[in-house]
Order: sequence, then C-alpha cells, then structure tokens
Amino acid sequence: MSFDLQPNLKGELIELRPLTPEDWEDLFTVASDPLIWEQHPESDRYKEEVFRAFFKGALESGGAFVIIDKQNQEIIGSRRFHGYDPAKSEIEIGWTFVARKYWGGRYNAEMKQLMLDHAFKFVENVVFFVGENNIRSRKATEKIGGIKAGMVEKVYGKRPPSLNVRYVIKKPH
Repeated sequence: MSFDLQPNLKGELIELRPLTPEDWEDLFTVASDPLIWEQHPESDRYKEEVFRAFFKGALESGGAFVIIDKQNQEIIGSRRFHGYDPAKSEIEIGWTFVARKYWGGRYNAEMKQLMLDHAFKFVENVVFFVGENNIRSRKATEKIGGIKAGMVEKVYGKRPPSLNVRYVIKKPH
C-alpha cells in the first residue's frame, strides 16, 4: 500500500487538508508574525519574499497541509509529510507553524496525533527535525513522545546549514 501524503484529516478541533495555491493569502497572514519564527533557523520567514519560497516548496512537496480551525473555518497554520522512505519504514513530519493564539494547547496535540495516526498506517517510525535552538518546538516534540536520536545539519532557504535535533516516534504495538 502506498503512503497517501495528503489525506483530509479531521479531528474535534482542527482539520488538515492539502495546501493549494489559493491558500497563499490566508497562510501568509498567519506566517507574517515575526514571533512565530524567532527561534527557527530561518528566522526571517515572516518576510514575504522568504515565505514565498517556503510556500512554493510546500506546494511542490506534495505533502503539505493547511491547518483549519473547525470552529471558525480559518487557516491557522501549515505542516507537511516529507521524505517517505519505505526501506526504512519512516516518514518525516515537519515544516510546522501555527498562529500564536493556538500555541501550547490541545490544537497542536490534536494536529500531531492526526498525522501520527495516519503515518502509522504505513510506517514504523516518524521523524522530526527541530532546530537546535528552537526550545519551544523541541519541548513540544518531546511532550508527544519524541525521543532524541542524534543531531543533523539541515539547510533552510539560502542560509548556511544549521544543527537540528533528530527525534523519532516509533509505532506503538
């Protein structure tokens, strides 16, 4: 069975649906908050020209979603599946950002759980790469069961490589 990288996933609070070009304006409105990116290796992603490259990459990835608040039907962020490797039985979840008013609560937990539940239909391992200095995201990943599995260098946009913590969550049996 091949991995469906862009299913429609619905929870109690949010819905994840495939990203479309028409989502640009609503998603950039969320992404234009500099505080969302202050701990991210690409800390200027709130700028239109930087975000435009991110958005283009998200569309081309074939695994990007918008996150929708089910109560008001507003786009509140984005995330994606990436790097499906059937031989290693793993997929990455990442490229996540969410409007600040949704930080630290049930929304992020539900979003990750929806994606993990879907991923574990196809793979044994889900990986996350989090910037070494992105303490907020590292804590959030550890909170949902991410286990540190080393450090890797990643390139964000046109920046030099930066260190990221690699986290793994194994499929529960």
